[in-house]
Amino acid sequence: MAKRLVNSAQPLVFWTVTPALIATALLLLHGVLLPFVLAATFAYLLDPLVTRLEQLGMNRTLATLFIAGLFIVMVVSLLLLAIPIIGAEIAAFIDNLPTYINRLRALFDDPNHPWVHTFFGLASSEVEQSSGELGPMLTGFLRSLWSGGWAVLSLFSLFVVTPVVTVYLLHDWTRILITLDRSVPPEHRATVRDLAGEIDLRLTSFIRGQAMICLMLAAFYAMALRSVGLNHGLLIGIIAGLFGFIPYAGAFTGLLLAGSLAVIQFGLIWTPLLTVFGIFFVGQLLADYLLAPIFVGNKVHLNPVWLMFALFSFGYLFGFIGLLVAVPVAAVLGVLVRFAVGQYLASGTEPLISTSGAHMEVDPSKLAGRTSHPLQ
Repeated sequence: MAKRLVNSAQPLVFWTVTPALIATALLLLHGVLLPFVLAATFAYLLDPLVTRLEQLGMNRTLATLFIAGLFIVMVVSLLLLAIPIIGAEIAAFIDNLPTYINRLRALFDDPNHPWVHTFFGLASSEVEQSSGELGPMLTGFLRSLWSGGWAVLSLFSLFVVTPVVTVYLLHDWTRILITLDRSVPPEHRATVRDLAGEIDLRLTSFIRGQAMICLMLAAFYAMALRSVGLNHGLLIGIIAGLFGFIPYAGAFTGLLLAGSLAVIQFGLIWTPLLTVFGIFFVGQLLADYLLAPIFVGNKVHLNPVWLMFALFSFGYLFGFIGLLVAVPVAAVLGVLVRFAVGQYLASGTEPLISTSGAHMEVDPSKLAGRTSHPLQ
């Protein structure tokens, strides 16, 4: 009896301690995880193509180099097309920045809108004083950041480390999966494979679907903002679309930027503000009720409350990386929690305690049966 209890507890200890150690390591190293998270994501998405070429007779190494090289060429081509457009928008914003600052000063000092001064607690002199104090602070921060080497390290990791790690992971992806599969006890291997298949379905549905949604939202926001005459609408639309990978972050960021620019460009006029609000409201509706059902479907199964909790908690623990991985990790946790709850409910179909007469009696045979592992 005791030996059986110890043997059944070993898998439970393993699957409890291992995720705890992994979570601790991620929490301590989250500052350097971005290139490795991106590399693992790219390898995960590109592995089916490499596997397909391998099945057609191509060597795994050659297939990996071919797919990785093709992917890098596509990314570089997109950057070469996008950088001149984005650079022109940024240059135009820098050229117009003195005009925007003068309009802000005029808005703060406008006697027809005294509530602006009351609400923001700023006047023209205070803005100048704050700007004068902000410049040295920002310069000192950037200087310390650069001297610490973090800027160089970040650029190096994104543009050099990420492709290299992607190639290595992509080449060894099948070997990694085989190793993980063999590490699972044989009696639980079928169950773990079923869970892995369900997790894979949800992750691929979310990542590929959300990427398509981001591209479509970026195009929609950029064209809509340009059509209403908002300066730098193309740049704001691209930013909002890219941030759309994080649920609700794209619409919120775009609305904040476009609304602020609309106030600077058009003044305190309700029509442009309502138009900007309507654009992002319609965009979010399209994303939630039209694009998401088509490209993502109902495979993620995340309650909105659980989704918001995941975004806040992962963002708090891991920063920007946490926001990127919050939804897929929450989907994975949802699969595991639903499985655990289902196993628990299934194991409790027969009560441990039978009630007969005026007193309760414990059935020893049913109690002994509960010492077995729930996956058996």
